[in-house]
Amino acid sequence: MLTQEKADALMAMPKRLVEQGRINFPLPGAAQQYEALSEDGKEAFLFDVNRKGRMKLSKCTYQERYAVVEILLRLDLDGPTHENPDGAEIPCPHVHVYKEGFADKWAYLLPAGVFTNTADLVRTFLDFLLYCNVRKIPDTLPGLGLT
Repeated sequence: MLTQEKADALMAMPKRLVEQGRINFPLPGAAQQYEALSEDGKEAFLFDVNRKGRMKLSKCTYQERYAVVEILLRLDLDGPTHENPDGAEIPCPHVHVYKEGFADKWAYLLPAGVFTNTADLVRTFLDFLLYCNVRKIPDTLPGLGLT
């Protein structure tokens, strides 16, 4: 388990995707992982895009992971309301932020002005990468069936 200090430092750290060519956004029903490194190359991260929701083309989850299993940030779109450990209910879309002792169990309303159009899944992916401090984001080819 990460300390809060370490998690905060990892989230704030500038990163770059390993693949610098065009990246493909997954089609509905699929998922994709993208490897990233800190700018100094000392820390490795994974970014996930999960579109495996079968009933809604607009359902999507984006994650930033560290050490393969530690979820630092997760953005849920068009999914169910989340109940926090204190009983508060947070409607979708919402963002989960790592909290020491709770991992990704706490969700929050989206920060103002960060996600410009959550109905556009590719734009939201690019906004999520920026939110996670990814620099030099390559062009993205959208998958088919986006809504």
